Amino acid sequence: MRPAHVVEIVTPKKFMLNGLWFGPKDAQCVIVWVHGLGSSAFTKSHIIDELVNKHTAVLTFNNRGHDKISSVSSGRNKRIRGGSAHEIFTDCVDDIEGAVRYAKQQGAQSIILAGHSTGSQKSVYWAAKKGKGVDGIVLLAPMSDYAATVMLSGKKKIARAMSYAKMLLKKDRPHELLPESVWDWSLMADAQRFISLYSGISEEEIFTYWESVRKPKTLLSVKIPMLVVLAEKDEYADRSAPEIAAWFAEHLRSSSAVTIIPKVDHGFKGGEQLIVDRINSWASISMKATS
Repeated sequence: MRPAHVVEIVTPKKFMLNGLWFGPKDAQCVIVWVHGLGSSAFTKSHIIDELVNKHTAVLTFNNRGHDKISSVSSGRNKRIRGGSAHEIFTDCVDDIEGAVRYAKQQGAQSIILAGHSTGSQKSVYWAAKKGKGVDGIVLLAPMSDYAATVMLSGKKKIARAMSYAKMLLKKDRPHELLPESVWDWSLMADAQRFISLYSGISEEEIFTYWESVRKPKTLLSVKIPMLVVLAEKDEYADRSAPEIAAWFAEHLRSSSAVTIIPKVDHGFKGGEQLIVDRINSWASISMKATS
């Protein structure tokens, strides 16, 4: 395990986020890592370890959706509800902007944004809203949370919980958690978060490969080069990796690329070196093409 420096990121809207800086302080390239749903700055260290070298640092940080339930400091001793159960998806723009600015302040010559799982949706959404500040975006296991949950829980169960969540919204109780009698505690979510994740029509539903006729407008609007890295055995995929890869290839710009890591699941355990090799190869090619 590599040593890390503890850092504090202040977002443009003055929220304080804790982070870890792996690698040299004066790195030429900084990879800003956006963790997935309910994860944290401490997850996926097996991949981060392989990404760090004498020229490259990795900045991981707790975005507002870290862990299941948490609180986030907004300054002046004020805190708001956080965690994957309570976060408001669109707040990811402020979180990621804070991390990107922090990396710039450290003197990074090149910044790559890397999102894992739901962190991929956040990375694309940030890019669609901001569009500047990074040289490339890596999407690791960019699965649709809606499609995955339909596969795992079924439309009937989702519809029942959706009705309950909408009822809470009408009663102005957006941050009330859905009870266990309605929704599995392991997928804990308040009303507004449930609707964002599982309605299939929210701003968060960016990877719409499950509905071929829909244009993924947010994804199409991003001009920054992207590398999509899929896991061949992803347990959250409702169809084969080649099918999902084909959908991404159809909707990405020519400066972007799609690759599949064989024999690994959603966490990419065992495929770390392949991921690093493919990121390095893609970054070398894409940076030359856009310079």
